Amino acid sequence: MGAMPLHRVCGIVVFLSASLISFTPPCDGANILVFPVDGSHWINMKILLEELHARGHSITVMRASNSWYIADKSPLYTSITMEMDDSLEDFFDVYLKENMKAQIEGASALTFFKLTKDFLSMISKAHSLWVDALVNILEDENLIKSLMDAKYDLLLTDPAIAPGVLLAKYLKLPIVLNVRWITSGEGHYAIAPSPVSYIPVLGSGLTDKMTFIQRVKNIFFYGIIVFQQKFMVGPFYDAICDKYIEGGCDIISLLQEADIWLFRSDFVFEFPRPTMPNIIYIGGFQCKPARPLPADLEDFVQSAGEHGVIIMTLGSFVNALPKEVADGIASVFAKMPQKVIWRHKGERPSTLGNNTLIVDWMPQKDLLGHPQTKLFVAHGGTNGVQEAIYHGVPVLGIPLFFDQYDNLLRLQERGAGKIIQLADVNRRSFEEGIHEVLRRDGYRQNMQRLSRLHRDQPMAPMDQAVFWVEYVIRHKGAPHLRTEAYKMPWYSYYCLDVLLLLLTAVAVLLLSTLAIFRFLCCRARRTSKTKRH
Repeated sequence: MGAMPLHRVCGIVVFLSASLISFTPPCDGANILVFPVDGSHWINMKILLEELHARGHSITVMRASNSWYIADKSPLYTSITMEMDDSLEDFFDVYLKENMKAQIEGASALTFFKLTKDFLSMISKAHSLWVDALVNILEDENLIKSLMDAKYDLLLTDPAIAPGVLLAKYLKLPIVLNVRWITSGEGHYAIAPSPVSYIPVLGSGLTDKMTFIQRVKNIFFYGIIVFQQKFMVGPFYDAICDKYIEGGCDIISLLQEADIWLFRSDFVFEFPRPTMPNIIYIGGFQCKPARPLPADLEDFVQSAGEHGVIIMTLGSFVNALPKEVADGIASVFAKMPQKVIWRHKGERPSTLGNNTLIVDWMPQKDLLGHPQTKLFVAHGGTNGVQEAIYHGVPVLGIPLFFDQYDNLLRLQERGAGKIIQLADVNRRSFEEGIHEVLRRDGYRQNMQRLSRLHRDQPMAPMDQAVFWVEYVIRHKGAPHLRTEAYKMPWYSYYCLDVLLLLLTAVAVLLLSTLAIFRFLCCRARRTSKTKRH
């Protein structure tokens, strides 16, 4: 009998995979409590909630009264609104403007320390506000009773700000984390072995191939994470643990007790590193095939002809760049043969060309998936980077803050993108960057290779996310996937006590042998002297 044709083998594999997924044990509609983080984090969480709602689950979302994005009323969920007088929105806006101003003025040690100080101050303010809100929740007997009476099957939360983690512990609920960030930085550092010799700390701007000096820098940035957790963030949560959680706790140990970590990354994008069995990588879970564009936008895109379209956005937080930077970018776009769609809500640039369409909002995913899109000019947010990978569009990155430089660095290392620092953005550098990414085929080819790798999975990231949420619901947790190593003291974790015992045993053996040898030598000398006399 001849060999089975390859296409038939592939067809059988796909059929069997689909069959296995379809025979996954059903999960009746569960009652899920959600404690999200606002802003761009909510965009991710809402996409997951849409899928859970479509699967028949009942969802309750806890939100602040002054929430930026989380609506009070929604067909997806019932909301519980917490009164909060203070908002981080204005404080965050001031921080972003100061950050961009400092970058434009130029990098220096003083600038770095100022930005670090401002960042840590903003983070502390955020945690302080939400810890106060959590205290109000725990002190509200009627609210706590209603939460307990609701008999939730699961609490789903983003632990970048962690009141949801503490609330899950208080209510004794299984917990699933929708995570990349935790209270003190990137999530892996709390749960997985993370040698700083080859795992770059986000914020360091390093890769997994470091020189000695770079490893020194990496340890310095890791020290900032430890300092942030021990002295700036941890104490807020420790006070809650001591007062409301029986037996006490700390926020890192509570994170380590989480049943499943839905981690918004994957190893097409991330550098290889150790991981744990309860970390499920769902990078790109928000990505879907492109939908048709609105008619007016489609007409504009098609009018670009063979030159195609460039799209530019700097994310949900940044509405506009400083005027001189925006004017420089607009003048470069005006000279390009491509059409340009630019999300820009600030003052209209004076150098804007007829080929550039300024919009308040754009269907980013659908534009990235359009065959006319040739280049994505972006700030390097996780969502945008993963969507660019999914659709295979090369990136010219202008990182502004947080993890954006590190995200773009991962694309640049793989030859799928190029970085221009905000301080270096001018007419000449921006034009050269666009021409380089557009004209060198390697950028598009490398990005399309990443796209093929990302899509080549036995199960789509969203399906994985929903499966593991329902897995925790079905089994009322997943403690068998958690290691007990977290409970070990540091000297036991690194076997220093075992090493000390072995060294002691070897030392005792050597000293005993030496003592016996000296005793025998001395006895032999005395015997020799006795015989001579």
